[in-house]
Amino acid sequence: MGVEVVRYNYRLRPGSIAEHALMQEWHRCRFLWNEAVHQHKAGGRPTFGKLATQLTEARKRSSWLRDGSQVAQQQTLRTYAQALEASFTVKGRGRPRGKSRKTTSPSLEYTRRGFRIRDGRLVLAKGVSIPVVWSRELPSEPSSVRITRDSLGHWYASFVVTREVEPAPGAPGGSGIGVDWGVARTATTTDERFDLSYGGHRKRCAAEPAKAQRKTARRRGKGHPPSKGYRRARTHAAKIVTKAARRNRHEARVWAKRVVDNHELIAVEDFRPRFLARSTMARQAADAAIGSAKRELIERGRRAGRKVVMVRPAYTTMTCSRCFARTKQRLELAERIFRCQGCGYIACRDRNAARVVPAVAERGHTGVDDVGQSDHLLRVGGAVAV
Repeated sequence: MGVEVVRYNYRLRPGSIAEHALMQEWHRCRFLWNEAVHQHKAGGRPTFGKLATQLTEARKRSSWLRDGSQVAQQQTLRTYAQALEASFTVKGRGRPRGKSRKTTSPSLEYTRRGFRIRDGRLVLAKGVSIPVVWSRELPSEPSSVRITRDSLGHWYASFVVTREVEPAPGAPGGSGIGVDWGVARTATTTDERFDLSYGGHRKRCAAEPAKAQRKTARRRGKGHPPSKGYRRARTHAAKIVTKAARRNRHEARVWAKRVVDNHELIAVEDFRPRFLARSTMARQAADAAIGSAKRELIERGRRAGRKVVMVRPAYTTMTCSRCFARTKQRLELAERIFRCQGCGYIACRDRNAARVVPAVAERGHTGVDDVGQSDHLLRVGGAVAV
């Protein structure tokens, strides 16, 4: 039994004084981040050592910076230095950009010497005390914590802890499953008992967010700051959308756990739903949340020690799962029944593709060997969010 590093997330209930202190700390950290961005644009390549030295000198001159936590400010500069270094080493990784006051969500990070847990409350540096909604116990002493605020104005604490890896229930020997992604049915598998049906949560409440968004548009004035009524309407519209997203995430987690607990080999179509955003199915594809369900399945399979194989989606729909003959013409989206001209096999289009996926994985025509590579994992700050 090994040990893994994970994140445990909890809701925070800060009062008006604590929330004001958090926002002031965020403005200081955002200022330091933007200053580091300006230095890089001026032709330099600031490292964390240089930035930390500059921070020490700046805190001596500025009482505004001294009023904040040095730990949070150092962590901001360390995160920037890591992001800048990754932009030079990781292909396709862009340079860190400046953080806007209006569009960037607040985020603060503290190491162990910058916070403590006392009487069920999170006490940050400079004496900021915040009640925590302890939905579950921490498995060990946290090494760091990240404070964030979402679009609804809710505050959360993400603790980095270590815990023992619990062995997954033994699956039947040699059992495998193939997963094909779609819109009408979010996930179609080789066994229909493990299909993930399309919930349509956003579709069912489409009228309610549309009404809230129209109210937001009416109350949005021009030439003056947003009114309280506009901010209330904007929050109400965001709550409706967030509620549907949480339902999708919950269903994906329950489904992924069932699949992982019952199969040793999981062959997943490496489907990229980005192109659907420009199609006529964009609204339904966004409602299906294929990307989040895919990430949840991959991460749970990795943590459980299952063999998860990513299969290229090319020609999986055009190949017969019985004789592996490929059709000469591409199937249109309206054609939901697959018919093999070679052996006469007839099946549901998605079901046939799901049966082709594990066969392709066994032959080795895969995008990656397994999920051990970082580009197929969902990670937050070096720790897995659970």
